[in-house]
Amino acid sequence: MGVSFDLFGTLVTADRPSDPAAAVATELERRGVDVPADWADAYTEAHVDAPAGAEVPLPAHVSRALASRGVECEHNAARRAVVSAFDPDVETSPGALEAVAAARERGPVAICSNCSVPELVGRTLVRSAFERDDFDAIVTSVGCGWRKPAPEIFELTADRLGVEPAALVHVGDDPATDGGVEDVGGTALVLEDRSLEDVPALLESVAERPLDRSESTPGSGPAEDA
Repeated sequence: MGVSFDLFGTLVTADRPSDPAAAVATELERRGVDVPADWADAYTEAHVDAPAGAEVPLPAHVSRALASRGVECEHNAARRAVVSAFDPDVETSPGALEAVAAARERGPVAICSNCSVPELVGRTLVRSAFERDDFDAIVTSVGCGWRKPAPEIFELTADRLGVEPAALVHVGDDPATDGGVEDVGGTALVLEDRSLEDVPALLESVAERPLDRSESTPGSGPAEDA
């Protein structure tokens, strides 16, 4: 068995800008970018023709939104602005440490999260009660290019943990996204009416037997796709 956890809203709470477009605009202006007057509209429009289920990194979206208004910005300015705009205060959820510890008793453990902002998952973990070494792999949509519930992100998570997709148990809070693990044969533990404190018992009920960690072969350690 391998276990993956959604990060945001499950293991931690992390604040985000109340007005993301305005927050990004502020950071762009600090970097000398001439933000168009109708930026709020440009930010909400689609500018990248991505396949269904694919992640569009927010810096790419911002760059294309600026270009749609005839504004060019120097290399990496959009990325730096986005990273600065999404700089959260973080709180670790009650029961999160215990849930991850219980998962580690059964096999390798990963983060598997949707996130379009580069570096955000890593910075969130640093500000949480977790250590990076608590996870054998960190898979993000911005890193792998696919958003949950796309099967590709779950298949990659299983591969990083050295288990078959059918042996992956994914813990999250959103049935529409986290439930996608079931499309690759895995098990979804969606905490709609339950809490992280219930996870150890839920894992006990899912597992047929404890998994010796020597039976799994995590290939990349705590590598992060972001």
